[in-house]
Amino acid sequence: MLMTLEIAMAVLCMAASLALRPWRMLRGPLLTPTLAAVVLLPLLWLLPQYMPNGLSIQFSGACLLVLALGWPLAVPVLGVVALVVWGLGPSDAYAALSQWVWVGLVPATLALGVGALIRRWVPSNLFVYTLGRGFLATALVVFLVGVLFEVTHHQVDGVALEQALVARWLMAWGDAFLTGMFAAIGVAFAPQYLATWSDDRYLKPPAI
Repeated sequence: MLMTLEIAMAVLCMAASLALRPWRMLRGPLLTPTLAAVVLLPLLWLLPQYMPNGLSIQFSGACLLVLALGWPLAVPVLGVVALVVWGLGPSDAYAALSQWVWVGLVPATLALGVGALIRRWVPSNLFVYTLGRGFLATALVVFLVGVLFEVTHHQVDGVALEQALVARWLMAWGDAFLTGMFAAIGVAFAPQYLATWSDDRYLKPPAI
């Protein structure tokens, strides 16, 4: 049942992404962060496979990719990352699919939704982008996805669900710190690498 659901989620996200023709965004400066993600993210996604048996918690990077590349391009890039992890790691195809869905697609899609709500209801400025979308939204999204995953997949012997949720909570803040930090660095030094950033939107003076 879970495998069918995960396949359906992956197909739906990929179909929606490809319908928007995200490859057009690679003609500009976004090619650089795309290549960086394909090289660096597999290393982080592979770490849990070489750690002692226990909770499979890890850095996601999906929320950062949504900020940098936009959701349509982030989805296939996360798919490439999952394929690289499958090819290099000891896990089977289903584990790679599950990782793509729960570590990549679900947080990326929720980050898109939370970002849309922030844009709709919160005034646009630099701090809302870096602290709101980059830091707080990432913490919320990664923790919620972690809770959902643990409730549906929790099978680790000797680890209570409450302990697993505490670990998810702590890991969510680590993910949020890195995402917020890189978002702030990108805004300051390389805003062209952030597809979701706009000088006109976030740096405009307040209305008097």
